[in-house]
Amino acid sequence: MAIKIQPLSDRVLVEPQAAETKTASGIIIPDSAKEKPQQGTVVAVGKGKKDHEMTVKVGDTVMYGKYSGTELKLDGGDYLMMREDDILAIV
Repeated sequence: MAIKIQPLSDRVLVEPQAAETKTASGIIIPDSAKEKPQQGTVVAVGKGKKDHEMTVKVGDTVMYGKYSGTELKLDGGDYLMMREDDILAIV
């Protein structure tokens, strides 16, 4: 289903990956102890600024800072709206 939102300027809409539910050894992690994910998939991209062309594109998997972005709930899903500068790397 397509998201009906268009980020402005140098903003990017990211769908975070699901938090880990098990450790590598098989221990189940309770909801209260889950780490906030720091990777996600780009869902929508703004047009960029006058002097700055956007580097990321829809479909890219990206890493971002732990406290980056603003949390949004759209069409029943959780997303983050952030500036392209908050993205650390394309994975």
